[in-house]
Amino acid sequence: MKKLLITLCLLANTGFAIAAEPVQPYEPPAEAKLEYNMGVDFYKVGQYDRAMASFRQAINIDPNYIDAYYNLGSILEYLHQDEAALAVFKQIIVRKPDDYESVYKAAKLSNKLGQPDKAKTYLSLIPAESTAYTRAQALASTLNTDMQTIKHDAVQKQQEDTSKIEETNGMYNNIASPTGITSDKNGNIYVACFADNMIYKITPDGKRVIFLKDSRVNGPIGMVSDENGNIYVSNYNSNNVLKITPTGSVSVLISNIQKPYGMHVSGNLLFVSSQGSNSILRYKL
Repeated sequence: MKKLLITLCLLANTGFAIAAEPVQPYEPPAEAKLEYNMGVDFYKVGQYDRAMASFRQAINIDPNYIDAYYNLGSILEYLHQDEAALAVFKQIIVRKPDDYESVYKAAKLSNKLGQPDKAKTYLSLIPAESTAYTRAQALASTLNTDMQTIKHDAVQKQQEDTSKIEETNGMYNNIASPTGITSDKNGNIYVACFADNMIYKITPDGKRVIFLKDSRVNGPIGMVSDENGNIYVSNYNSNNVLKITPTGSVSVLISNIQKPYGMHVSGNLLFVSSQGSNSILRYKL
């Protein structure tokens, strides 16, 4: 199908426009296209609630239907439902970062919602060759700045952020083959060391101590913790999973897993990926 361009359908009695005809190659499912066209028809006769319902249904059928998002966001904006409209345009940006019409809309709505810094962040993404650039310049002037300054500030901030990240790199050196990592509710970090068959504990103030080193730790790979403070370690070499309680008690929780790797806890369930069996295993804790 085609991405709708946005040959705009503008009604004299409303003063706002939505996408009506396709402009870029894209073919949504027929059901989504039908809902989309119904939405346009409802829009034309001023039935905005029904139009939005149709656009939402088109999105449910095809979550990547950009023009359905755009029309939904445009109607919400027209109805002064600014937060909802902004959320819709953000969805477009996630799916198509170079949709600069939507980026501009997000900047405009952010400013309207009293978020000038976020508005500037969106404006910094709009290139000079975009058809939205002139409007972006006008919006920048209402923020007492201009696009050149906004882009310069964005680059500088990115460099500063990168510098901050680099400053923290290497703060915990000389950990042999670090693999799994998890934390507890007290802010302690636990790191599995595959080569040394041990687990380090790093306290919030940066102190590193050996948390566990014995024969039961054999090729630790994955680590995860639960809401009760228990820590689980997948032993790749010994094909099992260890459980470490908050009091330090260690036991083999699960045996005979072929090459256990990553793990995840959800409620009272533990999920373990098994490289040896090419499967995901689920266990009740």
